[in-house]
Amino acid sequence: MVQGHASAHELVAGRYRLLEAVHRETNHVCWYGEDVGAERPRLLTQTGLPAGTGQDDARLITARVTRMSEAMGLLRPGRIATVVDAVVEAGTLWTVTEWIDGTPLGELLARKGTFNYVRAARIGLELLDVLEAAHAEGITHGELGPGQVFVRDRGGVVVTGFGLAGATLVPRITAPSYASPEQARDERIGPAADLWALGALLYTMTEGRPPFRDRGRPEATLQSVVRLPLRAPLRAGPLGQAVRGLLRKNSQDRLTRPVVREALTRIMSEDPDTVTRAVPRPRLRGVYAAACAAGRAWSRRTMVLGTTLAVVTVTVAVLTAGHLLPGTGTSGPASASGTTGPPVPSPTGTGGRTGDGTVPPSAAPGASPSATATGLPAGFRVVNAPEGFSLALPEGWDRVNTTRVSDLAYRVVFGADGDTRTLAVTYSTQAGPDPVVVWRDDVEPSLERQEAYRRIGDIRATTYQGREAADMEWLSGTGSGQVRTFGRGFLLGGRRSFSLRWTTPAGDFATPVNKQALKVFLQTFRPGPG
Repeated sequence: MVQGHASAHELVAGRYRLLEAVHRETNHVCWYGEDVGAERPRLLTQTGLPAGTGQDDARLITARVTRMSEAMGLLRPGRIATVVDAVVEAGTLWTVTEWIDGTPLGELLARKGTFNYVRAARIGLELLDVLEAAHAEGITHGELGPGQVFVRDRGGVVVTGFGLAGATLVPRITAPSYASPEQARDERIGPAADLWALGALLYTMTEGRPPFRDRGRPEATLQSVVRLPLRAPLRAGPLGQAVRGLLRKNSQDRLTRPVVREALTRIMSEDPDTVTRAVPRPRLRGVYAAACAAGRAWSRRTMVLGTTLAVVTVTVAVLTAGHLLPGTGTSGPASASGTTGPPVPSPTGTGGRTGDGTVPPSAAPGASPSATATGLPAGFRVVNAPEGFSLALPEGWDRVNTTRVSDLAYRVVFGADGDTRTLAVTYSTQAGPDPVVVWRDDVEPSLERQEAYRRIGDIRATTYQGREAADMEWLSGTGSGQVRTFGRGFLLGGRRSFSLRWTTPAGDFATPVNKQALKVFLQTFRPGPG
């Protein structure tokens, strides 16, 4: 177990104040905390080290954890917790990371009991992406468990704990129930050990308990992993075959990553209607995360204002349910994707604009050579929105609707009287690091409530104006009222994003005039400085 009892309000390394223990497992405790010097929220992980760990060993351990985190952070930005400090005190390793806007998987399971197999498969795919990146670089996590996986409040996962495996002579220093048999036997481990842990996590998510229970003493738990047969999963449904394939005692017999990916992807595509995308009920993190936006002005005094901040959080949630926040809902096919955010300041200076404030096609990011040479097609003009963006629209088009939520978000819908087509533009400052995940986890759940919603193909990662982006297309409505929408969301950095949605009658989507309109929108859209 973790050595050296720690309690709330205690200082670690004379700098980090512990506020609340958020998750506990064998030899591993996660804490919410604060950097009292920088006045920033932090996540602290407490891991007990073997007795007799000396200063030289402590330096090697902290260096390994920091180095491995940096390496993985470059491979999977936003998916790996950024380690800002690592210290050893009284036989305990304290790993300090940047704040994670999510909940440990172990806490979610303690609260909900189990996940349906589709949601488990979704989380499994997120983890597989991280593991594939690590294994391609010869890195094995080796300590993966429910306390090392954080599920973001807006979707996606963040993984902690890289660098712990091999830092000591102990076979498994956290969550022995998730150790592979070869690890429990203290043998050399590789990627197959991580795939076992992935299988154990999938088992736990669907069954509500690990495949091998914690027996109180790490040695006893590790022995049970080696000696006892696997209890067959009963609630995993079609996920059961993949789970059993991952939890084969012989590492050479386990499923490979491509086979696992295919199995998890198939499960999600076969039964999408059963996905549960429940956002964790806010606890301290709802207040604390809201306080994070205050930057260095954040302090413990902010915690006294927790009730007020919680009210703000609930208010935003209510507006989200009412489909006013783009990216979390929709009031119809004209709404835009994205998450939440305040308006963009209006651009200053000419910034490549002509004397009348319009943007010449040659200045439009992503403009094709033909557009640059010939100018805008007949029937289009450039419009400068006061929110700070510009684009070319068909003659006669203007904004038909503008939606704002205080300084949190805006959505502008363009169209014309008698024209059934619309273009919606959304700006956000709360976008996640992966535009594919934003479409999938923030936008699509609300779209699925539309009449006869059906996505067309996969969500496609792409680039737009040199930035990370993702495209999604879908149908909604029936009969003569069926419409087709193309959506492109792209990141600006610093959690800021824009998204565009182009909606037409389904049967007219691919007509030359509508294909040309979409091309012009994408060629001429220009975000203002944020």
